[in-house]
Amino acid sequence: MITIYTTPTCPWCRTTKEFLKSRKIKYKEIDVSKDRKAAEEMIKKSGQYGVPVLDINGKIVIGFDKEKIEQLIK
Repeated sequence: MITIYTTPTCPWCRTTKEFLKSRKIKYKEIDVSKDRKAAEEMIKKSGQYGVPVLDINGKIVIGFDKEKIEQLIK
């Protein structure tokens, strides 16, 4: 399961989602600008305040790290 923490104005979030869609990979998107509890959860998991943050089966990826994402989705 992939969860991506995003905000509506984040260009790297859009890039990350397009990358996943292009590979027909399903994901759950959480808009941390509207969900304070989810934002706190994201910070606790990653130590980061910025987005995107991906949780790929319990492994955290910060930002659009294409190589790391590809490695974890195989």
